[in-house]
Amino acid sequence: MPRMPYRHGARIRAIELIDTQAGGDVSRIVVGGVSDLPGASVLDKARYLERYGDGLRRLLLSEPYGDPAMCVNLVLPPSDPRAQVGYIIMEAMGYPQYSGSNTICTATAVLQSGIVPIEGDGLQQLTLESPAGLVHVTAECHDGWVTSVTTQGEPAYVADRDRTVEVPRYGEVRYDLVWSGAFYALTEAEALGFSLVRDEESALTAFSDAFIRAARPGFHEVHPQLGDVGPLSFLHLAGPLEPVGPDGWRSRSATHVHPGVICRSPTGTGTSARLARLADRGLIRPGQWLETVSPRGSSFRGTVLGEARVGDFPALHSSITGRAWTLSHTQVMVDLDDPMVDASDLEHLLP
Repeated sequence: MPRMPYRHGARIRAIELIDTQAGGDVSRIVVGGVSDLPGASVLDKARYLERYGDGLRRLLLSEPYGDPAMCVNLVLPPSDPRAQVGYIIMEAMGYPQYSGSNTICTATAVLQSGIVPIEGDGLQQLTLESPAGLVHVTAECHDGWVTSVTTQGEPAYVADRDRTVEVPRYGEVRYDLVWSGAFYALTEAEALGFSLVRDEESALTAFSDAFIRAARPGFHEVHPQLGDVGPLSFLHLAGPLEPVGPDGWRSRSATHVHPGVICRSPTGTGTSARLARLADRGLIRPGQWLETVSPRGSSFRGTVLGEARVGDFPALHSSITGRAWTLSHTQVMVDLDDPMVDASDLEHLLP
């Protein structure tokens, strides 16, 4: 897209965005207008951005430019030579190491915009570098469009079982702690009286916010390879399993991202966490799958690929399949003198 000229006397910058959605969750893919970041890996670059350039996240997820329910993915050169593209994920809660829905959206935008050209009809392999490491993507393409994305991120593992927390107005709540790109608290929706339908979204938000606030004090989990990954921000409420043939199940689900967002999609990392928890309980094995359905009716399919290890933890390789839809391809104009723009840690990112 042609860059708009600077207005005389003003400090105006242009950011190129491809807005997409997967399962109803909107991901804004930043494909131009932001400088590359220092760091030996995408994880290093994400930590630099969090410390010295968080204004970009705040700008694109806050009024008047955006909304906290959106996500932002900054596309940048990879550090690992095995990857074709790198990306940093930004959400209301901060900087998750990995996200399935964001990966589906980023892969779709990268291919459909020509950053990595679509090679023709059929399946195409794509390797991305996320802060959590390499992400292997298989995209199904037709007539220049991406019609399906299957992504395999880092392995998930159950970090702890049968924790309890006293949640004000709700009583004692039992949950498991699972890593799947972020630490998730997983609990049973039925025990809390939830059916996980859209009419419950306000009640789900109220409960989830109270749960996270109760569980956060004293929470300090360290990933064996990534180290300190921040406070607990994700809660996944799991519905009952419904058999779908000999090797599949369907289950309603809801993922809450602190502060105050019930995801429109069932989320890829939430689905991966569910698979790891089911495998830990001996309820699912390689080759079997789970379709998770969000309160808004959108779904992802997670498939068990095989066993793994993360440090001392038995873990699970899985893949997530979904589709992203392109909403817009635009330039956002940022006037650094606009009083609604906090340019304190933003100007050095926008050339």
